[in-house]
Amino acid sequence: MSEPTPPKQVDDKPAWMQHEERGSFFLLQLMSRISLLFGRRLSRIVVYGIALYFLLAAPTARKASRSYLERALQRRVTWGDLYRHILAFASTIHDRFYLLNNQTELFDIQVFGAEPISNGQGMLLFGAHMGSFEVLLTHGRSHQHNSCIAMYPENARQLNRALAAINPQAITGIIALGQMDSMLTIHHKLETGAMVGVLADRAAGPDHYLSLPFLGAPARFPTGPFRMAAMLGYPVYFMTGLYCGGNRYEVHFEPLADFAGITRDQRDQAVRETLQKYVTSLERHCKAAPYNWFNFFEFWESSP
Repeated sequence: MSEPTPPKQVDDKPAWMQHEERGSFFLLQLMSRISLLFGRRLSRIVVYGIALYFLLAAPTARKASRSYLERALQRRVTWGDLYRHILAFASTIHDRFYLLNNQTELFDIQVFGAEPISNGQGMLLFGAHMGSFEVLLTHGRSHQHNSCIAMYPENARQLNRALAAINPQAITGIIALGQMDSMLTIHHKLETGAMVGVLADRAAGPDHYLSLPFLGAPARFPTGPFRMAAMLGYPVYFMTGLYCGGNRYEVHFEPLADFAGITRDQRDQAVRETLQKYVTSLERHCKAAPYNWFNFFEFWESSP
């Protein structure tokens, strides 16, 4: 495997922030009302129609989906593959309305690798825009873990508003990244034994990146979350909540690094190694559950 290129500073907005969110607050509220009124089985019929609409009406997302699936599946991608990809995304959004309203009895959730994270120690859980983040929170609550999310406020503002309108407690555990007191808040949570989740595959502004091989081509990954972990000095785990169809989910936890005792001189190397492990884990799960990757924009670097 080739050596990663040195970190480079990027001053423009990341690709994911250059695309406006589709949908509207009203439609999300309406969908949430339908979901909670008619139940998951009946309201799920609407999800199939929504997925078909976006398949036909969102050419940029469709192109990005095809680009990713060709890498993950290693074969020619069909319209059926594209629809299955968007349907998986729509399904996880639909299930949020139930997971964040504590209706976990509707789901069959299997958990793998959770034993080390049950010791009450503060730790960082690095995920990606893959599968369901809410099913991970559900697992934490069901085991009485003190858990919260650190995320960029630009990420899915409309959906957060809709969820807050349904269950105000759903977003109380969110720490806004990119603010003056973000690091202090996260450090305080970790000191009290909390698990702090971060979606580490995107940045929301100027950041340093490492270009690493991912599904056969170089892709840029932000180093910010990993530099934060190195400075805070806590264990880091990879996490993902994969949607397996129907009402089935798989939650996976994998150790990446323990930054306790890392000196300032060792940080850069530790960040590189941990980010490489993160990308390796992410790639493995993309191949195992290819329809769970939900970055609907061009993720890979352009060829020279």
